[in-house]
This record gives sequence, structure tokens and C-alpha cells, in this order.
Amino acid sequence: MASDRGVEVEGLSKTFRIPHEKRATVFETLAGALRKNEYEVFNVLEDVTFSVTEGECVGIIGDNGSGKSTLLKVIANILRPTKGRVAVRGRMTPFLELGVGFQPDLTVRENVGMYATIMGLSNGMIRDRIEDVIEFAGLGRFEDAKLKNLSSGMQVRLAFSTAIQTDPDILLIDEVLAVGDMEFQQKCFEVFKRYRREGVTILFVSHDLGAVRRFCDKALLLSHGRQVAFGETGDIIDRYVYGGEGRDRPEGARTEGGGSGATGEEVVAAQPEAPPIEEAAAKPRRWGDGRVVIAEVELLDKFGARGERFSSFDPMTVRIRYYAKERVADPIFGIALYDDMGRHLYGTNTELKDHPIESVQGEGKVDLQVARIPMLAGKFFLTVAAHTRDGKPYDWLDKQYSFEVVPAGRDAGIIEVPCRWARE
Repeated sequence: MASDRGVEVEGLSKTFRIPHEKRATVFETLAGALRKNEYEVFNVLEDVTFSVTEGECVGIIGDNGSGKSTLLKVIANILRPTKGRVAVRGRMTPFLELGVGFQPDLTVRENVGMYATIMGLSNGMIRDRIEDVIEFAGLGRFEDAKLKNLSSGMQVRLAFSTAIQTDPDILLIDEVLAVGDMEFQQKCFEVFKRYRREGVTILFVSHDLGAVRRFCDKALLLSHGRQVAFGETGDIIDRYVYGGEGRDRPEGARTEGGGSGATGEEVVAAQPEAPPIEEAAAKPRRWGDGRVVIAEVELLDKFGARGERFSSFDPMTVRIRYYAKERVADPIFGIALYDDMGRHLYGTNTELKDHPIESVQGEGKVDLQVARIPMLAGKFFLTVAAHTRDGKPYDWLDKQYSFEVVPAGRDAGIIEVPCRWARE
């Protein structure tokens, strides 16, 4: 490594052996001595290689079960690697399972002293900083209360407030910036920014992609224990959200349907014009007379690829493929958007947007181009319909399409409100 401080991981693998037969007592051990206990091998990490130089902040992202926390535990020397090498140069502080070692029958003040000792602080440093720890955690009124009488959130706040009293060269963080209420989270981020200004090397595991995008120089993407990509934060987050589709594919290979690969004839063959309406007539989620049939609905990301997960504030296209056996004059296509509680958030159609369609016949498509997804996070449902000007449905598919929005910022709520703070 070019710097004297940092982290280097090379060919790292971690495997757990899970026995099929549990032997917890002496009798079970003796009884099973004559038969072989079979094990299932579980590869948590496989051939992970990356390096973090001094002062860099690297975010580690991926779905649950991808090996993120295990990777930090191996780097922190809590777990030993099965294969590979980890080199850590500098004084390291892991913010992993905060509060491990707390004693519920001791008071807040007594637990601070004990936990600070575990974190490596001297007795003098503990005496000098104990009031600051309790104040930062917002537990001044409870300093003589037994820890077991505090909520789990208050206990994690106390552990975090104690842990930040160390002066690390390398910091390992596993989701701990999400503890507490909004005010305490802001205090956590201020500490995080201070560490960055001081040139501390940081490895940061989080599902908060907005925080990763904001604070991290690089990102590492894991999937099922394998390293998918390592590089510039924005590119890696796009790779995670969109699967990387649409960037490495040659331009000439991209289909008109954004990766579906189906021709118009194939779409119509898969969705015959009349039978779907007749077969679904008794179902409450689809109805209409079938003169115009919605053959397929595609949600396209900013790369033109089909997807079900989008990053907030990114563009999105709703592509409606239709088929009309005969000429139909003046049809209207529309959508309605709902949250996961079924609340109506938004609706529009080609008439409201002054986009008249003179007539349709045969197969075709119409796109609704969303310039910027305003939702911050959550799962959302789409109703897609084709109908007459007076509202008589040709084909109405009620809440049959859904997509997920992952956050790209730190604001709270459902939608973004463009605004800024000012002080006179």
C-alpha cells in the first residue's frame, strides 16, 4: 500500500461448517461418537479483494446475507479468515455490536466506566470524559439508573457515545449511525464528518444508500458473499440498484423494449387480444371491453433496462404496450400511483397531459417519461389503463404493477419537497 495506514484485503474467504446433528450433552456426544456427523458448508465470503488507503471512506453495500458484517468482523480480527489475507496498519476501533459487555444491573455511569475500559481507554481518560459521554448520549437524568431500566435505543446511544471517545486511525462502522432519534442521528453524522476531516480511514456498512453516496469515496458491493464490484461510489450504487444493466451492453444490442427482447408479434402472441379480458372478468383487479388490450407494461430505468428497483430522484419510464384488433379512435392511456397502504398518490393520463392519440390499431406502445422520481423510499403500486374519453375502460389493470424506491438522500418521509434553508 502507498500509505503507512489503511486496510488491505486479498483473496479473503470465510466458511462456516454447520452440523446436521446437534450434540449438546455428554450423552449425545458419546452416543454419536461411532457415527460421523455430517456438516453443511456455508460460504459467507468468497475471494474478496480490495484495499483502503489512509483517509479514504469506503461504503460496503449489498442485500441482507451478502457478508457485509462478516467482512468487518474478519477485518476487526473477531473472526479468523478461512483463506486469504487481511492487513491492517494503524490503531483500529470497531463500531460493530455496540453494547456487548454491558451489565444490566449496573448503573449508566458504572457501565460507561466498564465499557470504556473494554474499548481501551485509560482510567484517567475515563474520569475526564465520563460527563461528556453521558451528555452526548442525552442520559444525564438517568446516570444513576440501572441499565436494564433503559430502552434498547438508549443503551445503544450510550455505547456509541462511549466508543467515540477513542482516537482511531481506522474505523469500522456497522449500521450504528442509524441509532436513536433524528437529533441523535445528526450528532452521529457530525462525529462521522469530524473523523473524515481528521483523516481517519473508514469502512462503513450501511443500507442507507444516501449516507453512503454522501460520505464515501468508494464503495464495495457484495452479493451472496461474492465481490460484485469495487470503485467510485455513484457507479457502485447504480450497479446495486440497477444491476449494472444498460451500461456494458453494446448499444446495438439493446432492444426497443428496454431489454425484454420481445418483438411486437411475440408480445401479442403471449398476450392474445381478447381472451385475457374474458378470463379475468370475474377478478376485481382487471376489467374492460377488450377493444384495446394492454399487452405488457415495462418499468425502465435510466439505462433503458427493465427493473423493479429505482433510486430516488432518478428518471424512470413507464412503457405501455398495447394491441387493438380493430381501429379505435381517440383512446386515452393513463396511470395511477399508490403507496403500500393503498393510498392514492398521483394520477395522470394522455388527455390531462395534452397528448392526444388520434387512433390505434394493431400493436404499439406509449411511454410516460418521469424526469425525476420524487418519492424518497418505499414500495409503490401502479394502475395502468386504456379507456374512452368518457371513462369507459377498454382495459383496466388495477394495482397490478409495483416497484421499489431506495433512498438517495437523508430527508425523511415519502416524497421530496424542493426547498432550502436560509438565515438572515
